[in-house]
Amino acid sequence: MFGAADYFPTTFDSLKYVIDRSHIWMLKNSFVLLDGVGQQREASIWRSGIETWDDFLDEPRAKGISESRKTVMDQELVNAIKKLADQDSSYFASRMRARDQWRCLPEFRKSVAFLDIETTGISLRSPITVVGIYDGTRMHSLVRGRDLTWSNLKAVLGSVSVLVTFNGSSFDIPMIESQFPGTVPRILHIDLKHSLRRIGLTGGLKKIERELDIQRDRRVEYMTGEDAVYLWRLWERQNNRNALDLLLEYNSEDCVNLKALSDFAYRSLKKNTFDAAVRSWKD
Repeated sequence: MFGAADYFPTTFDSLKYVIDRSHIWMLKNSFVLLDGVGQQREASIWRSGIETWDDFLDEPRAKGISESRKTVMDQELVNAIKKLADQDSSYFASRMRARDQWRCLPEFRKSVAFLDIETTGISLRSPITVVGIYDGTRMHSLVRGRDLTWSNLKAVLGSVSVLVTFNGSSFDIPMIESQFPGTVPRILHIDLKHSLRRIGLTGGLKKIERELDIQRDRRVEYMTGEDAVYLWRLWERQNNRNALDLLLEYNSEDCVNLKALSDFAYRSLKKNTFDAAVRSWKD
């Protein structure tokens, strides 16, 4: 698949700051997966000088936390370390709120699926025409009437630990679950629409791509969802192979660009949360 150097490229024109790569994987800095720990308590832990799970376990006491509560939290962290070693993403999906699951991306980088679907409409009954899944190196395109089947979708999604989408929590995932029930595993899901909104990037996928100067092939640069429906009709009714090829290229660009966007979102959110809290107490 791909390694850390591929997942976090050293050059990206839209990044305006330098990342300390020795602290780039944030899951082990996260305490919000513990019972009763919210973002304020987590920031307080960081500011006390405890930055990682190991730091917390090494300290016999933690400011503002009783001895008995510390013992319980230690046990929870030991369990989290085991679950991470086992690459059990379903555990972290159950322990972390959707808004915090972006923190897990690097730790599960070897099995991330960047997913986007095409449909004939926005109703749950509107047939899914294409399911595109990019794993960081290869593009998998499942097409209605050809290889888009329950078993194929189950096999592809069953091999991943993290799903990355744009507006997938409201559209892609409910559509798949409605038409192919049981194929979406209960794993980590990062919906970039919400992650990017937290750093001031709003609007549709193409709008945000333009703001970040993420390029698309000229053939599909200005295509819309309506164009995708039209292309599908050409393929379905006239067996127009060029129309299908263009539709698949459009869908592939959506999926591939999610990787760059997830990288940007991760770096930006980490800068605004952990890096900011640590910098405040060190300053």
